[in-house]
Amino acid sequence: MKTLLGLLMLVALSFAAVAPVSAEELVLKGTYQGENIYVRNPFAPSGVGFCAYEVTVNGQITTDEINSSAFEIDLSVYGFNVGDEVAVVIKYKDDCLPMILNNYALQVKKPAAFEGVSVKNGVLTFKTTGETGSISFYIEQFRWNKWVRVGEVKGKGKNQPNSYDVKVRTHSGPNKFRVRQTDGKKISVYSKEALEIVTAPAVTFKASDTQITFSAETMYEIYDQFGGIVFKGFGSTINISTLQKGKYYLNYDNSQSEFVKK
Repeated sequence: MKTLLGLLMLVALSFAAVAPVSAEELVLKGTYQGENIYVRNPFAPSGVGFCAYEVTVNGQITTDEINSSAFEIDLSVYGFNVGDEVAVVIKYKDDCLPMILNNYALQVKKPAAFEGVSVKNGVLTFKTTGETGSISFYIEQFRWNKWVRVGEVKGKGKNQPNSYDVKVRTHSGPNKFRVRQTDGKKISVYSKEALEIVTAPAVTFKASDTQITFSAETMYEIYDQFGGIVFKGFGSTINISTLQKGKYYLNYDNSQSEFVKK
């Protein structure tokens, strides 16, 4: 009995020597892009074994051989499609740090391709193909002689035809819209422009020392004489009581104007 007890204690001590007393986690999240992940794995501070001792992919412990100074996490065995969400967790011992050599592996490599864009009754519709991750699409409208970002929608991220419908605010007259997506390398692609002509009356405004009143709700921007923006938003009135005296520039509806705060 004493011999068996001693053997069990020896086994328990051997396990305690292998497993770290405390540990850290290195987490890499993104979308599958068809690449594996490569890791540099230093020796443990104790001089026995290596730093990383467990790797999981979406919660599953990998079968990759990690007991070496460098190893590969093979993502191809999981049946991922390009654009699928992936979370890799590397557990490592205290006082050492493994290094992911290609931490861009789960980053979107290229923007989607736009198959069509149209706008009708204040709803912008666009279709995409070739999405490689769930990154945002930005809706832009040509107002006040510039392109203004007026909306955002998260990409579905699937490498298949996808369709989106986004409500947009229109102004009187011609309304031009486009969609932009920017990838992990800061490369932007744009859709073709979509046009809707709105026959609503043009918005007008009146300014007092404390308030600007529009004839209908509208997007607006107010700039000071140095080009700094002081107000922007959407509504039928603007409280300007806190503005300092001076000349200001007002963008609203599809018009540009100015007023003087006395």
